Amino acid sequence: MMKLLDMFQKLCNNRMTVSPHNIYIHVPFCVKKCNYCAFYSKVCGAPDWLDYKNQILSEINFWVGKIGRAAVPTIFFGGGTPSLMPTKIFAEIMNAIRSAFDVAPDTEITIEANPGTIDTQRLQEFIAAGVNRISIGVQSLNDEELKFLGRIHNATDARKFIADAQNAGIRVSADFIYGLPDQTVADVKKLCQQINELGLEHCSMYELSIESGTALAKQNLKMPDNETMAQMYEAVGETLNLQRYEVSNYGTPCQHNANVWDGQPYLGLGDGAAGRVFINNQWYETKYDSIGVLREAPLQNRERALEVLLTGLRTTQGVKLTPEIKEITNWNSAELTIKDNRLVAKNFLLLDNLIVRLLK
Repeated sequence: MMKLLDMFQKLCNNRMTVSPHNIYIHVPFCVKKCNYCAFYSKVCGAPDWLDYKNQILSEINFWVGKIGRAAVPTIFFGGGTPSLMPTKIFAEIMNAIRSAFDVAPDTEITIEANPGTIDTQRLQEFIAAGVNRISIGVQSLNDEELKFLGRIHNATDARKFIADAQNAGIRVSADFIYGLPDQTVADVKKLCQQINELGLEHCSMYELSIESGTALAKQNLKMPDNETMAQMYEAVGETLNLQRYEVSNYGTPCQHNANVWDGQPYLGLGDGAAGRVFINNQWYETKYDSIGVLREAPLQNRERALEVLLTGLRTTQGVKLTPEIKEITNWNSAELTIKDNRLVAKNFLLLDNLIVRLLK
């Protein structure tokens, strides 16, 4: 920690160019661990929310002292299950951010939420504290699939919560998972048709991946083969009423994720959160580990360009064709096109192989 303090203090002694920084806040607490989840989270029946709040406020004070009063284009509370947070704690964190940084009235403020962890009254309290976008972890509209995934809600709970959020007048997104054992392409089309009926403005469609250390990894599951998964992926794009703008995302873009994918700086607050901080033309990789210790490392321009390439090519708008991107890629590949000075992948199904070849 002292190494980071010394490094930034030297920078702050010089005239600092303050760049806008998006903010990601990790809320690690969950009611239970989902069977597929490999994210950093803590199953905790009674989290110490006061301690959590004080940690986040301390981190906010630290960063405003290092980057100055930066503009904040977006704020995203992810998890874990942020909707478990007491609304009073959430409001105090938001007030601290507004005091430390420049937050515009129309700044996108997103909170992730799970059905069964929030009612309409608490939703209104989150909205009063600043939330204008909610990302709901639905994952499936089939009760048996929800049980398999280890979710605490059923399909009826999910539909009701989506409707409540829509009636509250905020932007509503929902996450879904496909590619489950024994699932067919027809099943995926049916899920997409059900999603269309919900009237969402945005949804994320993630392929189920079996990660080491998860409950599903301990089972001998027969997963769909690559050809079937490719057919499912194409079926999603053909059946959803929402337009794909990123490999797994459809509809009106989440501005926070779009900014991060496009290479904008962002602060990561809370245990397990990572950030990419930009001060005086120097990038820094930052991460709070599981015991709240801040780790940091300067990033060379080539390293940062590589990160932006990997995220930018996942989007339909592609990645800015900067000198650094040209230097690290074979950007004349036949599987790429250039549009508005951006490098765009022609086929997302071939993206992984394409990136490997680009970097050779």
